[in-house]
Amino acid sequence: MSQRTDHGHHRHTSQGHHHGAPQGHHHDNGDLDWDVMGPMLEQEAEVSRPQYEEAARWIAGLPTAPEVRRVLDIGSGPGVISCLLAEVFPGAEVVAVDGTPALLERTRARAERLGLGDRVRTRHADIPDDLEGLGEADLIWVGNALHHMGDQRAVLAGFAALLRPGGTVALAEGGLQPRRLPRDIGMGRPGLEARLEAINAERFENMRAALPGAKRETEDWSALFTAVGLEPQGTRSFLLDLPAPLPGLARDHVVAEIGRRREMFADDLSAEDIAVLDRLLDPEDPAGLRRRSDVFLLSVRTVHLGRRG
Repeated sequence: MSQRTDHGHHRHTSQGHHHGAPQGHHHDNGDLDWDVMGPMLEQEAEVSRPQYEEAARWIAGLPTAPEVRRVLDIGSGPGVISCLLAEVFPGAEVVAVDGTPALLERTRARAERLGLGDRVRTRHADIPDDLEGLGEADLIWVGNALHHMGDQRAVLAGFAALLRPGGTVALAEGGLQPRRLPRDIGMGRPGLEARLEAINAERFENMRAALPGAKRETEDWSALFTAVGLEPQGTRSFLLDLPAPLPGLARDHVVAEIGRRREMFADDLSAEDIAVLDRLLDPEDPAGLRRRSDVFLLSVRTVHLGRRG
């Protein structure tokens, strides 16, 4: 799993949307080149780190927060968020749970580099099949992963069953899709990014419908927590506002993400939009993403909390 934004991607922990996944809904297959995808996921999570850190510190500071001794990071991707959770909860063991061995290896390497190797563990598991074997936890972080489960209610009930008394499920779902470009970029028909998002939204619906055991669920997360025996503890949204002109790492991420959408959505795009995207991705073009002064990054991630009594 990997929070891929847009955090969808994981393949059930092989989902195709890892943390580190750009926020949104990318529906990848099992033939991905993880030597390419791993760095991309790390890059996205590092750019988005302020949102994740603010969310984690919100959880840690709640009056009802339990003593966090064990954390499960479901759909951990390359481990950027797993290591962040280990920093925010210094007394906890953090278990990074994912279905992609290459990403778990990146997690182990990152934890060692940061001096967290004694507290960040990895667990290869496919969710929901391997859910019961994960062991109990005080905090279960589920970043852009639940929407990759056919029966979201049943999986959330499975998470609830793993919580120790007073424990919390932190569900990162929803928010607002990223914006990176002005509506009118001076070439092609205005509204390019809105058209890309419309394609993305349609693919997300198709992905949900094709999941094994897919059940439609009203996205009232507080009501869903209540239905599985958890007490809703609040919802907050976290803003990432990186104005133009973007610095290097964030600009690299925007270029990679626009390039990915150009590749994935080619069959659904008009010839005009493809030509514009090709110009945007040309590093030598004065109107390209590498040279534009109007490229920005604005996104919102929403986190919902449910607590076991």
